[in-house]
Amino acid sequence: MNIDTQVSPIEASTHLEKSVWNKINRLHIRKILAEFSHERLVFPKLIENKDDWGIYQLSSSDERNIYQFNAKILALNHWYIDTESIEKIVDGTPSPLDSLSFIIEFKMELGIPEASLPVYMEEVCSTLAGSAYMNYYGKPNSKELLKADYQQTESSMTGHPRFIANNGRIGFDSSDYRQYAPETAEPFSLVWLAGHRSTAVFTAVPNLDYQKVMLQELGEQTLKNFNNQLIQRGLNPEDYFFIPVHPWQWFNKLSNIFSADIATNRLVCLGYNEDKYQPQQSIRTFYNISNPEKFYVKTALSVLNMGYVRGLSPKFMLTNPPINEWIYNLVEEDNYLKSKGFIILREIASVSFAHQYYETAIANDTPYKKMLACLWRESPAEKISGNQRLITMAALLHIDNEGKAYLPELIKASGLSISNWLKQYFSCYLSPLLHCFYKWDMVFMPHGENLILILEDHKVVNAIMKDIGEEVSLLNTSLQVPDAALRLKVDVPEDRKTLPLFTQVFDSIFRFISAILVEHADFPEDQFWKLVAECIQDYQSENPEFSESFQKFDLFVTEFSPDALNKLQLNNNRQLRNRANPFQDLPYIGIVENPITPFAIN
Repeated sequence: MNIDTQVSPIEASTHLEKSVWNKINRLHIRKILAEFSHERLVFPKLIENKDDWGIYQLSSSDERNIYQFNAKILALNHWYIDTESIEKIVDGTPSPLDSLSFIIEFKMELGIPEASLPVYMEEVCSTLAGSAYMNYYGKPNSKELLKADYQQTESSMTGHPRFIANNGRIGFDSSDYRQYAPETAEPFSLVWLAGHRSTAVFTAVPNLDYQKVMLQELGEQTLKNFNNQLIQRGLNPEDYFFIPVHPWQWFNKLSNIFSADIATNRLVCLGYNEDKYQPQQSIRTFYNISNPEKFYVKTALSVLNMGYVRGLSPKFMLTNPPINEWIYNLVEEDNYLKSKGFIILREIASVSFAHQYYETAIANDTPYKKMLACLWRESPAEKISGNQRLITMAALLHIDNEGKAYLPELIKASGLSISNWLKQYFSCYLSPLLHCFYKWDMVFMPHGENLILILEDHKVVNAIMKDIGEEVSLLNTSLQVPDAALRLKVDVPEDRKTLPLFTQVFDSIFRFISAILVEHADFPEDQFWKLVAECIQDYQSENPEFSESFQKFDLFVTEFSPDALNKLQLNNNRQLRNRANPFQDLPYIGIVENPITPFAIN
């Protein structure tokens, strides 16, 4: 980081003000109590019922620390907690709410390995500091977000709804945070390198070659400038591929760890390009705000964030474009998905540069093998027309700094009833996921950050699925797939094939939407789940050719047990899932009743 971009020592901590700290710790404790109780890591006891609320207490194992709060338990063991009711008593004396103290007090119940505890606590610290920043400096409120553009909405989000430590970003310092975190919304340029083709590998979808990508992304003048830099060094530009990298990655990792390649001109730094980018919620994907029609850029970023060091595998980069093209063609040629307006945002090109020493020395997977790669993805700006606009689906779960939910404001602005708005949303989002599952045994990771919604007059008219190459799986499929897509095939027990839908859709999205509508719009949760059931039944009646699969992989079973995401992170905060089989050896939250079962048609 250059000294002129650094914040002052005082400015680095200005947002850590006592009243703000108290507020965000109370909100975070609410989330801890709700999600750890949801996953049955802790077990609050019902003391009494009062005015439709249950009064609960949770005691630490030594019984010195007692948390008391009012809650309602909704479908899927979702804990709707009254934020202001939370109290902490230590040895009989009221005590401030403090998230880090909670982690320490309940570390035995959480089962976190001793070696992982310090890093997990650091991730919690970082998550709290980020929340304090957003509360201190402010963001658009929910009504204002109705008029916000895609990037304003993106930068206002507060992270994954389930993970307690959801904004760790271990590796960023205070200056890095201000410049590179999504919520700071600070545009920056990417650093470009030239990687020698003896090591660098480029791949793309058909009809898109390296030169086309470079001309679009850099333009003739910058491309000429970069070529001239190589020529002035006595190097042949035809021997190199150009690679954009995150500035933090260059200054903190690549310029040191790839020093042998730099010294021998296998890797040459060319400097910044002119376009400005804004980071997305995933922190390593960047939207070109200078030219929104240009590609998304996703780069390796060796910071620890929510269960992974966020590198990019050169092996995966090699196959991502052909995988994306294959899935894109499946979707484009399917009449049902066409009718639903379901869109695949393709990852259309990639370039990577493997570290030869680590590749030679280490047989197993390691973040050191994933430090230098880039993926280009289509821009969602090219998918809208007229008065349409884009929002991240994460916005449907957003609560602003004033405690107001975005979703009820969005529905109100649409002029539709809550039920009719939800029907349209389910049709665009849930129906395509059902079709891909029942037709091809294909499941996505369709969480809020991975979905972009196209809105027209505040109504959902299309769903755009992204992050295809790394987060799509084919379950026990008999589908003929190209060689590049063979890594998508995973074997799972037949009785667990529906769990990705129950975990990713029911438990990770719908559970929260339903609770928000209960809390902020007084919309009955039974009515919400009835609409989910009707969407599934509509799909089944429209696609009778899959009737056998509907019975075999029944979404109306009486109960199921979703994945426990916090348990995953607590068990291993550097790798949540095995990428080769993301459904293997997972912890579960325990049995929950299926909220759509009462609406099954016999």
